[in-house]
Amino acid sequence: MYQIGEFSKICQVSVKTLRHYDKLGLLRPLKVDAATGYRYYGREQLERMLFIQKLKRYGFSLDQIQPLLSCDRHALCQELRRQREVLQWRQMELGMVLQELALHLGTLERTGEKMELCNGYEIALTERQPMAVLSCRRRMGVDEFGRYYGTLYERAAKEGLTPSGVVGAMYHDEEFNRDASDIELFLGVREEDRADKRLGGGTCAKTLHRGSYSTLTEAYAALVSWIEENGYQWSGAPYDIYTKTAHNGFAPQDWETEVYFPVRKKDASL
Repeated sequence: MYQIGEFSKICQVSVKTLRHYDKLGLLRPLKVDAATGYRYYGREQLERMLFIQKLKRYGFSLDQIQPLLSCDRHALCQELRRQREVLQWRQMELGMVLQELALHLGTLERTGEKMELCNGYEIALTERQPMAVLSCRRRMGVDEFGRYYGTLYERAAKEGLTPSGVVGAMYHDEEFNRDASDIELFLGVREEDRADKRLGGGTCAKTLHRGSYSTLTEAYAALVSWIEENGYQWSGAPYDIYTKTAHNGFAPQDWETEVYFPVRKKDASL
């Protein structure tokens, strides 16, 4: 057996990390000396430790790793495939960010303009009819969208529902957190009487965003500015509808996202 310091050196992790893993139940010592409190680890625990480290490299959180340590091969393969999709998405996003940076740098060097708020967005008021949708609302990160959209499509197929082509996300939190926000994903269906709900009707300020989702904040900023300048205020949760995506075979630079902010006219007396 190895003392905790020796095991730390072998695995190239800190003693503090090993103690933390023990506390979480990820990797408990093989033995704890009752008199001294010294922790001892066995050679057979190296495989478990290496597996934990590998899953961390793949981007899994410690909370996500816990159930993976004991799941069967089928479930593990499924989770690894999902994580591979997440990493492939991040890799693509990083490539687009590098392209965006190059363009931004070129504009800055050429014109001296740091940032153009509206960036050419055309904004207009529109009256939207409520959409019949299947929905999935929970706290989630944006990297998890693919997983939950998959469950919505599976539901539609299982229940014999016909997707209408509307796919989107509504943001219910007052503040946005990329890793964990109150987000409602929705999939439009033609069978209104069998939908989960009707979503997203009323007066909206709308714009069209072209390109990567990483720059969607520019569309939001342009909409917020327009709403303020034209005497309106928010009246509900904003939402996106994805009209051209990678799933439709479009390259990232050709993706299109309709962005809607429900609005109402400000009270002139306020």
